[in-house]
Amino acid sequence: MTEVIMPKMGDGMEEGTLLEWLKKDGEKVRSGEIIGTIQTDKATLELESPGSGALTGFLIKPGETVPVGVPIALLLKDGEAVPANWGSGSATAPAPAVETKAAPELVASVPSEAAPISAGRSKASPLAKKIAIELGVDLASLSGTGPGGRIVEKDVRDAAGAAPAPAAVKAATPVQVVASGQDTKLPLNRLRQIIAQRTSHSKQTVPHFYVTVEVDLERINALRELFEDEESGKVSVNDFVVKACARALADMPEANASFQGDSVIRYASIHVGIAAAVDDGLLVPVVKDVQGKSLRQISTEVKELVKKAREGKLHPDEMSGSTFSISNMGMLNVDSFSAIINEPNAGIIAIGTARKRVVCDQETDEIEVRTRMNITGSFDHRVLDGAVGAKFINVVKDYLENPSRLLN
Repeated sequence: MTEVIMPKMGDGMEEGTLLEWLKKDGEKVRSGEIIGTIQTDKATLELESPGSGALTGFLIKPGETVPVGVPIALLLKDGEAVPANWGSGSATAPAPAVETKAAPELVASVPSEAAPISAGRSKASPLAKKIAIELGVDLASLSGTGPGGRIVEKDVRDAAGAAPAPAAVKAATPVQVVASGQDTKLPLNRLRQIIAQRTSHSKQTVPHFYVTVEVDLERINALRELFEDEESGKVSVNDFVVKACARALADMPEANASFQGDSVIRYASIHVGIAAAVDDGLLVPVVKDVQGKSLRQISTEVKELVKKAREGKLHPDEMSGSTFSISNMGMLNVDSFSAIINEPNAGIIAIGTARKRVVCDQETDEIEVRTRMNITGSFDHRVLDGAVGAKFINVVKDYLENPSRLLN
């Protein structure tokens, strides 16, 4: 008998949601064969069979969430049967200790299951902590049902449903809109739930400020045409923006940082997250160590990551650890927009659509038509002041308007 457990598929993964079983009860499978799909807080992943045998003893149904290390099904050899008390808890082996590593995107390292918990700290998953803040739940009052007594998302939501709302400022009761017979109610998929939680938390807790500048693209366009004439491959405007941000972050490390409550961490490496639209919502694959990569290396890696994101094949580690982010809606015919900061980053740059514009040359006063693009920086005011944010966005602008400096 082999237990199928909810696997840990990334440093920050604490729990997973079963999307579907791809095999029927009693169907025989081989080791390594895909038997289901799971949704983490970062991606949709394939669940591989840990052995060969008949798949049975399903303990969770599609849509249910359990912590990593928890048994969810069985693989039986010929002649074996499902234990009489399977699923009761007494027939299952203790969940394996969860390996933990410090993840750049977490405010603090997640302690291992066997590690002692210091006084005053709650033994809870990062997702549970975020939801507790949103719902006003005191983690110290909860008992966890996860491995080793860890508090997980379900514990927080159950407590929020049972406990009265905290006696803070009384919020106005939202107007309830009753759906008619012609309206359609669409349940949120797991990715949309995560996007809702994270964007709400960022917008409510991070003091954003915004700075917009207009960038001249004539020199970038000339370089791109030269690359195409030389048949040396296409490089997008977005690739130049990634490289320009990396150079600007190296010049101004105060922007390559995150707020930690009682301190600010400035990261030694530069990892840029690229917002990518997918069918179910939005994912943010990360280009790691951008400071050491050429423009063409960045271009190749971004294309590969975005392709994997749209095919649902990104690994959680490919979506973690960003120190800064970029959101590009230039292909969607928008002049400019302000992006929500991707926590725990201190900033994100939003790219608008490049357009032909009539401009006046500041030195000659001559009128000419040039290609211009608006970029807007959203910054965390706890980390950066307005003047610093304005200086940073202008450093990015300067690199983009002098793109030959980005070729080495």
